[in-house]
Amino acid sequence: MSPRVLVVVNSASSGPRRLEAWLVERDIAVDAVVGAEQEIPTTLEGYAGLVLLGGGLMPDEDDRAPWLVAERALAAEAIDRDLPTLGICLGGQVLAHVAGGEVKAKTGPVERGATPIHPTASGREDAVIATLGDGAPMIENHQDMITRLPPQAVLLAFSDAIENQAFRLGRHVRGVQFHPEASAADLARWDDAALRGEGRSLAELIRAAEDVDVRNTEVSRALVDAFADEVLVGDRG
Repeated sequence: MSPRVLVVVNSASSGPRRLEAWLVERDIAVDAVVGAEQEIPTTLEGYAGLVLLGGGLMPDEDDRAPWLVAERALAAEAIDRDLPTLGICLGGQVLAHVAGGEVKAKTGPVERGATPIHPTASGREDAVIATLGDGAPMIENHQDMITRLPPQAVLLAFSDAIENQAFRLGRHVRGVQFHPEASAADLARWDDAALRGEGRSLAELIRAAEDVDVRNTEVSRALVDAFADEVLVGDRG
């Protein structure tokens, strides 16, 4: 029987996309649950991995997203069990929040589109983040940020503007601010009017992402494959 990974979708319009396809290619079953529409499991029993996706929320914004209560509980269970976990954007912020870090809304530089991400020395030795090589362009789309990592976290990557781009808790729980599931083609869904309000051009963001799409796809797939390796090893353990 294929190992199963639970994916919590925090924005109905932003599902697991190519991440799901890549996991399925590795013979990993994906259970994607949309928080606003479906009941989130109360336990990770029976799952070999966990993915928490992004969304325009804060980790404790329960009044807007009541399912975050259950999501934080799953995050705490994953950390406690050291279950292979990938928290993306909001998902990474949920992990940081649960583990004692600090997340602030609309704080610091806004990052949109293809952004160079650089591994730290620890990141170069990390089984998943080492796939960035000397650095790679990854898709970003955030204005909230982790301002302080949990005390036990290991910093794995940074960008020119934001220090906390990737971190690890234990051996197998990782959070990233960037989006390995998103490709240059996905930017076409972004809100052009909102971007203009920030002084940005959607057409220019798409063009810049397309220019690095080959490298971005190569690294994103390698990162997801490395995560899949940990899921498969854990499932056999």
